[in-house]
Amino acid sequence: MTHAELAQALRQAALLEGDFTLRSGRKSRYYLDKYLFETQPALLRELARRFAPFVTAEVQRIAGAELGAIALACATALETGRPFVIVRNAKKAGYGTGKLIEGRLERGERVLLVEDIATSGGQAVEAIQTLRAAGAVVSDVVVTIDRQEGARAAIEAADVRFHALFTSQDLGITPGPMSAA
Repeated sequence: MTHAELAQALRQAALLEGDFTLRSGRKSRYYLDKYLFETQPALLRELARRFAPFVTAEVQRIAGAELGAIALACATALETGRPFVIVRNAKKAGYGTGKLIEGRLERGERVLLVEDIATSGGQAVEAIQTLRAAGAVVSDVVVTIDRQEGARAAIEAADVRFHALFTSQDLGITPGPMSAA
């Protein structure tokens, strides 16, 4: 599948139009529903192939934040043979291990963080902080789609290189005002 074909397939699978509130709290006239493309084996496989080149010889582990990036991290791990970890949004309350990172992560390991949709970059920055607190070295984040609304600046401010497989522009989405309610 070419880059343009995958961009079109992602748009067809995931673009919803209407009035939405994003995780960042921002209002938007469109929403990219990551689960509508991450649950499609052919699209997930293509995305894993595109994430794989970012798993360089220095990268020892892949990380994905719950819930959206878990499928991407798993698919990339299967594509590259590198293990992955899951970064929780919050500790389990009152049961289990109560860890913020699921899977094995050793202090000093170099980790590639994969992400689904980046708007403000808030979730990625939180995951970076959690990984660093556990002793990981996070130098790169790769997102599936950058909405081009500040994520790059936020992630780079955390001293992490930002890469996007696609931008909203690549998907033919142009920013516009919210529709009237």
